[in-house]
Amino acid sequence: MKITALLVLKCNPDGSDPVVLATAMDVSHFGYFQRSSVKEFILFVARTVGKRTPPGQRQSVQHEEYKVHSYNRNGLCAMGFMDDHYPVRSSFSLLNQVLDEYQKNFGESWRTAQADNMQPWPYLNEALNKYQDPAEADKLLKIQRELDETKIILHKTIDSVLARGEKLDSLVEKSSDLSAASQMFYKQAKKTNQCCTIL
Repeated sequence: MKITALLVLKCNPDGSDPVVLATAMDVSHFGYFQRSSVKEFILFVARTVGKRTPPGQRQSVQHEEYKVHSYNRNGLCAMGFMDDHYPVRSSFSLLNQVLDEYQKNFGESWRTAQADNMQPWPYLNEALNKYQDPAEADKLLKIQRELDETKIILHKTIDSVLARGEKLDSLVEKSSDLSAASQMFYKQAKKTNQCCTIL
C-alpha cells in the first residue's frame, strides 16, 4: 500500500482549471529520470479529475494499478494518488482530515487564490509519510486490525495447548469442573460438528 501524492486544489465553479494550493509527492519508487514526468502527470490528472468532481461529491478514478481519490468540499478539493491496495474508506478519511487541517490553518484565504501555490505545506508532507499505513488514517481499520491480531493470538494459544500431546477429549473426561451432563453435551456437539464438516 502506497500513497504517491496528496494535493489540495481550489476548484472553480466556472469550469476553468483548478488552482493548486498545496502538494506533497513521493516519487522515489520511480526511476530517477521518470520523476519529473511523473510529477507533471500527477498535476495534470489532479486538475482533470478535480475539475470533474462536483462540489460536495467524492469520487475514485482507476488508472492502471493506481486510484485517484477526490473529495470536493464546496470548492476546496483534496486529492490522493494511492495504489490499488490502499483501502477506499481510509483514503477518504485521510482526504477529509487534510481538508479540515487546511481550513484550520488557512481559513477561507483559498477562495481568493488565482495562481498555483507551490510553497511546501509541512502538514501535507507529514501526512504523506504518516498515512502510508491506512490504519493511521482510519481508526476503525486500526481497531479491526487489533481485533484480528487478538484472534490470531487466541488461535495460536489453543493450537499450542493441543500441540503438547494433550487431547481436548481426554481433558474433558478428566475435568472435575464439568458435570456428566456437560461432558455429554461436549461429546454430542463434537459429533454434530463432525457430521457438518464432512465435504
